Amino acid sequence: MKLYSVNTGYFKLDGGAMFGVVPKSIWNKINPADENNLCSWALRCMLIEDGNRLILVDNGNGDKQDAKFFSHYHLHGDDTLDKSLAAHGFHRDDITDVFLTHLHFDHCGGSIVREGDKLVPGFKNARFWSNKEHWDWAVYPNEREKASFLKENILPIEESGQLKMVEVSGMHDGRLGSTPFLPGIDIRFVSGHTEAMMLPQINYNGKTVVFMADLLPSQGHIPLPYVMGYDMFPLTTLNEKKAFLKEALEGDYILFFEHDPVYECCTLQQTERGIRPKEFFKLDEM
Repeated sequence: MKLYSVNTGYFKLDGGAMFGVVPKSIWNKINPADENNLCSWALRCMLIEDGNRLILVDNGNGDKQDAKFFSHYHLHGDDTLDKSLAAHGFHRDDITDVFLTHLHFDHCGGSIVREGDKLVPGFKNARFWSNKEHWDWAVYPNEREKASFLKENILPIEESGQLKMVEVSGMHDGRLGSTPFLPGIDIRFVSGHTEAMMLPQINYNGKTVVFMADLLPSQGHIPLPYVMGYDMFPLTTLNEKKAFLKEALEGDYILFFEHDPVYECCTLQQTERGIRPKEFFKLDEM
């Protein structure tokens, strides 16, 4: 097995929304905002090469929305999905599996592309993986989360016949459990940010690597109170973070960040202020 970091670019989101109840005087030191209170965030995916499987975890914003839509998010940087795949010697047609942690537009927007007047899968040879609980949550969204679930990113996947569902494991101690996906890859389920979000947990070079998606979008979200305003159930996120960080510290896990604008990975340490980052490094330095 080999893991690759795949950056699809950067975008901007409101800093207050990203850090929730934490005051700007504090979070602005972590990720300084511009004059419009917007902070820059990565759209970083992971590519897993395992035998004859080439699994892409999430795929960024894509580029099919109109200029008005993207004007809200200020896409910037020179990275694209295709350029990053090519840098590792791959093409999107090589992808066998697209694993979608959840269906918010910044995680699945690249799934579907425009071909003339048609919306078609951007990975023609791949299976797309979601789960029924989250799929139904996204297709029939609540009013608060509706703007993040764009039907043009979601429904064409099912219509293509390429959609597959992961079975969500049962509850344990009030929390969703985990389930095997492939040898060496388990899926953790969390539901604070959105219903049944999936986090790949990978046994890699003798270490446990966890793709954090939006449970911990950046290293700045490791302190427990740092919960996004975007989360549907903030107290659930808080409990999920607390349980995960304790396990990750004890197991010396490596955390892979999807949205941190600077850092790809870190390990953890116990400090007087709680669990905090220990060492930062890139995935290819493992």
